[in-house]
Amino acid sequence: MFRLQDSKVLAVDMTGDAVKAKNGSMVAYDGQMTFKKLTGGGDGIRGMVTRRLTGERMAVMEVKGHGTCWFADRAAEINLVRLQGEKLYVESSNLLATDAGLRTGTTFTGLRGASQGNGLFTTTVEGHGQAAIMSDGRAVVLRVSAQYPLTVDPGAYVAHQGNLRQTLQSGVTFRTFIGEGGGEAFQIRFEGDGLVYVQPSERDTIAGDL
Repeated sequence: MFRLQDSKVLAVDMTGDAVKAKNGSMVAYDGQMTFKKLTGGGDGIRGMVTRRLTGERMAVMEVKGHGTCWFADRAAEINLVRLQGEKLYVESSNLLATDAGLRTGTTFTGLRGASQGNGLFTTTVEGHGQAAIMSDGRAVVLRVSAQYPLTVDPGAYVAHQGNLRQTLQSGVTFRTFIGEGGGEAFQIRFEGDGLVYVQPSERDTIAGDL
């Protein structure tokens, strides 16, 4: 069971089951635990090869045992997402942990990877269970509907789920007007029905300053 010890520490209670987590993110545990590094970060050889080709490399470990294990990474805020058969799209650097039963992989987006220079792919998490995603500052969850599409700064994007379509559009921003833009600015437009997770800070992207 996933639960937040506080907003920056994830506690996972285990009774013989397992969890997959970012390598090196364990900060403490009680009881009996075993740790095994999983090469590649995807499911099976195909996932490993795909990640090497796309640049979506993830160092992942499997933790299994009885007791409680605590995870954290650079004091990032942690957000819990419960999946009930649907698929979560998330930047690989923002994924902290998943139930072992959830399937992870990569998918072609033609957009997300371009914003970070990681190829044209993003990480996917699918199935029934919980995932913990990280954000630089407390994440904001925004609803997208047919009546209300959403435009997002690629540097603030964390994850999304639901029946959403993405398009890349160029944009002019305040910083562009005052001469602080570092190049052509791009934005991500989401249309459809679903949720988008954004963080209140911007990572550097090759899409330009927004």
